[in-house]
Formats: sequence, C-alpha cells, structure tokens
Amino acid sequence: MSSFDPDALECLAAIWEEGGFERAAQRLSITQSAVSQRLRALEAQVGTVLIVRSRPLRVTSAGQLLLKHTKMLRLLRADLEKDLKELAPSATGGGREDERVSIAVNADSIATWALPALTAMARTGLAIEIITDDQDFTHEWLREGQVLGCVTSMDQALRGCRMEPLGLMDYVAVAHKAYASEHLPHGLGAHQFAHTPFVAFNRKDDMQREFVAQAFGLRRVVLKQLFVPSSEGQVRAVLAGWGVGVVPRLLVQPWLDGGQLVNVLPAFRLPVSLYWHCWNLQSDVLDGLSQALRQAAQNSLRTPDGVLTPG
Repeated sequence: MSSFDPDALECLAAIWEEGGFERAAQRLSITQSAVSQRLRALEAQVGTVLIVRSRPLRVTSAGQLLLKHTKMLRLLRADLEKDLKELAPSATGGGREDERVSIAVNADSIATWALPALTAMARTGLAIEIITDDQDFTHEWLREGQVLGCVTSMDQALRGCRMEPLGLMDYVAVAHKAYASEHLPHGLGAHQFAHTPFVAFNRKDDMQREFVAQAFGLRRVVLKQLFVPSSEGQVRAVLAGWGVGVVPRLLVQPWLDGGQLVNVLPAFRLPVSLYWHCWNLQSDVLDGLSQALRQAAQNSLRTPDGVLTPG
C-alpha cells in the first residue's frame, strides 16, 4: 500500500475534530479550497468517501481507520519530540496544536483526581486534549480510534488495547443543609426519592437512578431530574438548594467537613470501578500518561478493601 500524505491525514483529522471545513482551514492556516483539495486527493487515493458532507459531518468506516492511523502518527511524533529534547535539552519547540494527543476522561475524574496527574506532562509541552464524557461512554471514543486512551467504567479490554484497573470512586447522595432540614429531615427514604429533585450531569447520566436502585433494592427507578453538564456545576447547584446530588465523595468532602452539605443517605455509598484503557503500543508518551494516571489513582481512589496509600 502506498504511503499517505501526512498533511492530508492531518487535514482529514482537522475537518472531523473542528466540525467543518472552514474551521479546519483556520486551524491549519490554509484556504478552505486547499482543505477540500487535500481531502479529495486522500479520498481518491483510498478509493472511497472518508467524510460524508452532512450536518453534522459524519466520518465513514474508512475515515475512522485513517483517523486512528493519524493519531498513531501523532503519538510517534510526540515520542520523537520527547527523545530529541532529552538529547538536546536546549532545543525549543513542542507539539503543534494540530498534533494533539487525545484521551477521554469522565467528568468526575477530571474534577477530582485525574487533572493533576497530567500537569507535569502538559508542562513539558505535550499537546494534550482531554475529551470528557460519562464514564460509561468514554470507551466509545477509544473504540472509534478518536483517542489513544480513556478512563472508563468498562472492565473488558478492547481489541488492540490494554487495560488496567485504577480503583473505586465512591458516590454519595448530598444536599445543602437547609434543603435537607426542610425537605429531608430524616434523610432520603424509599418513599421520598420519587418527589425529590436530583441534579444529574445530562440525559446519559444514569448515576442517580443506579444509586437509588441499589440503595433501596429496586429494579426500576423514575426520578425527577435537573441537568447541569459539569461536575463542579452539579455541586454548585446542590449548594444553591436545587435538590440532591449523587456525586463523588472526593469532590464534596470539603463541604461535608464544613457542614454546608449533608449526606442524606449515610448508610449507603455507590462504588464505581474505574479502568484505564489505551492502545497496546510501545510509546514513551503513552507509558508516561499511563504511569501518571496510575499513580494519581493510587493516591486518591479506593480499593475494594480500603483506601490505597500513596506510593
């Protein structure tokens, strides 16, 4: 098979990542006509359509394969950049904006333990892109080849990937002390949850229903939900008295300790197992990302028999 033009591959990635030809042209500092020409040339070389010109744009199966190939090339370039810096520490430069190393991480991990883990690598100049989604869906980004790794609740390795457990994140039901005093003076009970507003991340977020179902041994749960698409925003909404939030204990412990929030069902916590999945490739950059996330998880997440100690 003939080799593909790296500029054309990056053009394909830019169209998909930016959501259109105009924004891709702006990112690549070329004309929109040049973007179209590069894509047509790549499609002619492959012999099939790579992107369906619909609204929104849709990438074809062949396009997904080339997008994954492009991200692998980015990873190789990032490894080369790292090795060159070690050989010539005074060398300037770094990963270009259009050569981002992308990973998918659930919003609650970003809000608690995962972001500090990536700080050191970001400071080296690695062009990191973090894509956020629910922990039950981040693996889809990896399956489609749009990221090189993901933090997810899925416990089965994808084809061509390796997986390792990170630990348990405990979720608790909390409310503002004034709200709890007025509406839930005896805590959250089996006969109250249906009329209690729950603050959820979005319509894909099943955490609230799963929490209630397991807490009260129910098979089917219908909740009154409000949606705030941010982990920190959910906490602010609960602090403002919107209702009950099922959130990571890691995130709300300061407010629990300070008394602003109360645990409305202290006898129950919902542990969610998290795993790191990544491409099964030899890469210093990928190994560095894995090690950083592994260490941060050891310092913050819980094992089935307790809390892991730093080390």
